[in-house]
Amino acid sequence: MIFVTGATGILGRVIVLELLKKGKNVRASKRPGSNLNDVRHSFNVYTENSDDLFNKIEWIDLDFDDLDALQHALKGVDEVYHCAAKVSFHPHDEKEMYHTNVKGTENLLFACEGSGVKKFLHVSTIAVLDLFNEKGELDENSEFNPKEEHSAYAISKHLAEMEVWRASAEGLNTIIVNPGMIIGSGNWGQSSGDIFPTFEKNGFTFSGGTSYVDVRDAAKICIELMEKSVFGERFILISENKKYAELGQQIRTKLGLKEAKILTKSQLNVGRLANILFGWLIPKLRIITRSNIESISSLNTISNEKIKKELDYQFISVKESVDFHLNNYINDKKLNS
Repeated sequence: MIFVTGATGILGRVIVLELLKKGKNVRASKRPGSNLNDVRHSFNVYTENSDDLFNKIEWIDLDFDDLDALQHALKGVDEVYHCAAKVSFHPHDEKEMYHTNVKGTENLLFACEGSGVKKFLHVSTIAVLDLFNEKGELDENSEFNPKEEHSAYAISKHLAEMEVWRASAEGLNTIIVNPGMIIGSGNWGQSSGDIFPTFEKNGFTFSGGTSYVDVRDAAKICIELMEKSVFGERFILISENKKYAELGQQIRTKLGLKEAKILTKSQLNVGRLANILFGWLIPKLRIITRSNIESISSLNTISNEKIKKELDYQFISVKESVDFHLNNYINDKKLNS
């Protein structure tokens, strides 16, 4: 039995699907209010016999604060894919992010002790990578630098990684993956499923960029790494480094919208001043923090050489990925209109 946490998320659902396609038995965690219809619907875009596969999932509602429930969820389980996480860049989510991302991971790893779990894959993020290599790139050796300013999300994911490395040192077979921004279908408006609605609603973008990966690539790589038993290591999962403006132009052109205006770093810093002065009055301004401004105004080059070499893997291009998932977004909008 394989256990997948965060199985209704944009990546978790595709890992579940890929495991089912391989004939594996999957137990999947969700929140009580999770939208399973959204998961079932998104399966349709990835495979033909989606209903048959979906009906094979053993769903469980899980409270990561309940150690007894965690131990029960791990009964008969020999592999865990830990995808559950809170993703937010809003200051008011800091406590919840720490609780979900750090404490939740710690509790799950504690429950793995004394269980039959032999393999544990943890989904982290490129946001924890700091120190550049001699080529001026971020890679798997780019350690987190606590002296730099980070988002609360990046800090929570770094601390979660520390829990995984501790468990690894104590004998658990672990793998950490650090995906870039995941491009996928479904979960529109939440986490990385917010890419298309965000570019559709906002007539502005930022001068920086980030690294992207198609959800299909990320899911397949996670499973391949677990099958190869490449333990005690981390792997960056990205296809390409792209500017927001380039991605935004592709999305907005397809949606029949005019090109987005690029906000400069200096303009955003004016917004940060407004946050200091009026953040208490206008909640939306609170997201304009120094670490968020730095993040959206820069584009770091991140290397995917390690994973390409390890698995001889060829990534889906960002352009192809956006085209595929944007079509699904447009079709879903038509269905719901």
